[in-house]
Amino acid sequence: MSALPEVRGRLTPHAPLAPLVWFKAGGAAEWLFEPADADDLCAFLAALDPAVPVMALGLGSNLIVRDGGVPGVVVRLGKPFATAAALDDVTLRCGGGASGILVSSTARDAGVAGLEFLRSIPGTVGGFVRMNGGAYGRETADVLVEAEVVLRSGERRTLAAGDLGYTYRHSDLPEGAVVIAATFRGAPGEPAAIQAEMDRIAAAREASQPLRSKTGGSTFKNPDGHKAWALVDEAGCRGLRRRDAQVSEKHTNFLLNLGAASSADIEALGEDVRARVKAASGVELEWEIQRVGLVCDESPRPFGEGVGGGAGVSPSPTSLRGTDPSPQPSPQRGEGA
Repeated sequence: MSALPEVRGRLTPHAPLAPLVWFKAGGAAEWLFEPADADDLCAFLAALDPAVPVMALGLGSNLIVRDGGVPGVVVRLGKPFATAAALDDVTLRCGGGASGILVSSTARDAGVAGLEFLRSIPGTVGGFVRMNGGAYGRETADVLVEAEVVLRSGERRTLAAGDLGYTYRHSDLPEGAVVIAATFRGAPGEPAAIQAEMDRIAAAREASQPLRSKTGGSTFKNPDGHKAWALVDEAGCRGLRRRDAQVSEKHTNFLLNLGAASSADIEALGEDVRARVKAASGVELEWEIQRVGLVCDESPRPFGEGVGGGAGVSPSPTSLRGTDPSPQPSPQRGEGA
């Protein structure tokens, strides 16, 4: 890693990730790269050894960073990518680092309806695009026109929504592709009516979700025909604890860090919940939160696909230490209630 490519942005070794994620737990990134712009990102990835794993990080929601940290390079899209602007009366162009609040507010001001649901998703455009983020009856696939991505090779490419193979909380975005921008299409609307819908969604979230806690958003995907929170509740897991990790009593599909929980505590609590739900209902819950990085004291292993609330990257399966890692399931991520 002493031969990393030169950059115009910021490249930080051994960067703590806990302050950057909602759970406020976990280890450090071997390197954290905050590119100055898209050209900086393209040049860096083109020159970076293909064996070095790369992962993107946005707002750090729906993400467990394991305590052993993340090998390789974590890419964080900052202010240069946090943009949103109307192209016409129904279309918005947004940077990969733009939050759902910024996108929905820009749409409101431009009189573009249909993007209000993005107000409720605690992530960035890159994460929405990669994982087909959604909430309150709508999802990214309903409004996405196209996405601009930087491939792991450093090549820029524009992909139409139909090229992404969207299903529930999943896309076929190429491995290693970083979403740097997206175009969304809504419908003409009145700003006052759009704001009223945004207020309704915000009030619903406030009433039902533990928004002021150290959490990671929705923990498990909704299985076909079921609501994950109901299965968790029926299995007797409301308020279940493992040290300072707890199942929320307000919304049982949320895990909380009550203070000093490690990422291992949070992940183990999630596995406790999965086991209890399986025993009670026969349903095997799938993780919606992404779990990335290394468990403390373990040898390097693959560290998951995509990233919660991030710019959407599938990391390479090889660690910088040159050890052949053993297989590990890579859960998919989505967002919403």
